Amino acid sequence: MKKIQIVKLGIYAVIDCSVCGKKSLAEIAKSCIKAGVKIIQLRDKTEDVQGFYRNALLIRKITQGKALFIINDRLDIAKLVNADGLHIGQDDLPVEAVRGLLGPGKIIGKSCHSLAQAAAAEKEKVDYISVGPIFSTPTKPDYPAVGLQLLKNVLSRVSLPVTAIGGIDKNNIGLVRGAGAKNIAVVRAICEAGDIEKAITDLKS
Repeated sequence: MKKIQIVKLGIYAVIDCSVCGKKSLAEIAKSCIKAGVKIIQLRDKTEDVQGFYRNALLIRKITQGKALFIINDRLDIAKLVNADGLHIGQDDLPVEAVRGLLGPGKIIGKSCHSLAQAAAAEKEKVDYISVGPIFSTPTKPDYPAVGLQLLKNVLSRVSLPVTAIGGIDKNNIGLVRGAGAKNIAVVRAICEAGDIEKAITDLKS
């Protein structure tokens, strides 16, 4: 059930509070949904836990019944707001532990930066993986770009749904689609856009 949900969702919107600045998170989420986005992740490395919780509650209400809502990293908040899932990194809790705490029927995604990590994530039985950063991006300054070839390799060798992420915008999204990606995560291309609905339409076209 989970795999079918996320196998061909198209644009995966990541609302990153450090990128959005003073923009209304609620308006960003609403604009994404109006533009047809079916999955939204909240990433917040700036707020304290109370702020993250408030923002998560807000977006959970907006996405309820309209889009899948994924929390980045914070298992406690994902559980408290009844998010649809959690996205974790390579240094977070083991998937088995996350699955046990998050409960049944929830989606678990994992960031991967190599073919070996992608293969390991498949063995851990996550529901999807993200591969990146495809291109250099200031949202992940500690990670070098992995390039399109890694994306192609992962897509050809891993049966999990794969989301491409990292530095993707309207100028290079065609290359990512050409490499075979069906799910494409965008951060700055949405959060920094003056007209979010138009930005998503441009990405889709």
